[in-house]
Parts: sequence; structure tokens; C-alpha cells
Amino acid sequence: MSLLLTRRRTAAAVLTAALLVPLAACGNDGSDTEKDSAASAGPSGSAPASGAPAAELTVLAAASLTDVFKEAGAAYEKENPGTKVTFSFAGSQELAAQVKQGAPADALVTADTKTMDGLSAETGSPTVIAKNRLVIAVGEGNPEKVGSLKDLADTKLKVVLAAPEVPVGRYSKQILDAQEIEVKPVSQEPNVRAVLSKVELGEADAGLVYKTDAATATDKVDAIDIPDAENAVASYPAAALKASKHSEAAAAFVAWLSTPAAQKILQGAGFQQP
Repeated sequence: MSLLLTRRRTAAAVLTAALLVPLAACGNDGSDTEKDSAASAGPSGSAPASGAPAAELTVLAAASLTDVFKEAGAAYEKENPGTKVTFSFAGSQELAAQVKQGAPADALVTADTKTMDGLSAETGSPTVIAKNRLVIAVGEGNPEKVGSLKDLADTKLKVVLAAPEVPVGRYSKQILDAQEIEVKPVSQEPNVRAVLSKVELGEADAGLVYKTDAATATDKVDAIDIPDAENAVASYPAAALKASKHSEAAAAFVAWLSTPAAQKILQGAGFQQP
């Protein structure tokens, strides 16, 4: 009787174990699926519209993008719940220095290809997202009656330019040299917004800035167009940074800048198609 009882107990244990195995497996699959879904959905519980992973991104961007990128960033965050985009604006040469010094950031957008090309070891493949042109910024009403680049050679005018190492400063030198116009600026500024500010405040009679920058201060400055044949075209390349801790999200943001939604915002601010 003892041997028979033992055999019955052993059989029952084996049968119970066999029944529990598939139940346990089913329980594990459901749990893992729920965890994966929650992780991919982000903090809001719903996946971002573009499929980009949620992240807090820091984007280094040329000063001339200050206004338009604030609008673009808000649009991107709306399309991608759970993502936060913070911008740091400065002259492209300053941004390049920050990247080389290892500043924590995820993407970079400069106002020229030369600066971006010099950072090939630190960035992914860049994509030009927009273009721009220069204008002569003068005080409202153009009190000094500036009509062309040649007028900037007048020594009675207080002309301000960006420093030659700044993209807009380099473009300015390029177009002035091409027309053999010698200008002696009263100051050389670290970025295009500083040039614009000098004209806005009346500290300069004229300055060379991007068309899009002059458009942000129409209540304080007038813009004198420069003929295309005498002008320069500024290109804006964007790239993810290799040191980014959110490489996939950074690449997604850079790619988004070339989408119709982003291009509509850029061109609405006066930027040209890439």
C-alpha cells in the first residue's frame, strides 16, 4: 500500500507541473508585452506621432535661426509627445568651439557648410535644410538714404559688420570684395543678431545681416535688398552629434527639419528652399 500511494503522489505532482508550465509561459509573455508597450509609448502612454523616441534634446543652432527654431521646436514637440527640444543659439564659430570642447548636445545647425565641414569627426552626415541671403539693414525710414553696397564705403556712415570668422561676416567680406568696395566698420560683432541690434539701437547707420533677421525687426529697421548678382547664398546644414546620448532621437529631429511641415515654417520666416 505504501508503494502504491507513493506512485500515485508522484504522478499527481508530474501532472500538476505539466499544467503549470504553459500557464507560467503565458503570464510571462503578457507581462513582457505590456512592459515593452509602455516603454515605447513614452511618458504620456501614447507613441510619438512620427515614431521618434521620446527624449530631451539640446540643439546648438546659428543665431539667425533664433525666432524660427522656437516655432519649429514647439511644432516638433506637439508632433512628438514626451519629447522636449531646448535650443542654444550663438554664432556658428562659437557653436563649433562648444562641440569641440565636448559640450553636452544632440544636434547642430550652422549658417554655413564650412563650419560644419570642420566638425566631420564630431557629427553625422549633414543635410542642408535652408538657404538665406544678405540685405543691408538701416534705421527705420533709411535716414541716411543708403541705396546700395557702394554707399557703405562712405566714411561718414557708421557701418557695423560681423567678425570675419562668423559666417555672415565671411559672406559680407565676400560680397564687398567682389564689388571692390572698401568698408571700415565701426565694430565687428560675434553674430548676426549683434549686428542687427547695433542698427536697431541707432549705434550704427547700416549693417549687413541676413534677410530673415531684418524681417524680425521691421518696426525698427528697413532692409535694402542686394541684387542676386552681388549677393551671397548662405546654406544651413544640420547634423546629429556623435556624442549625443539620444542618437536616434537626434537623428529623427534632424530628418524632420527637411519635412514639409518644417519647411513650411522655415519658408514662412523667409528662408529659401535648400
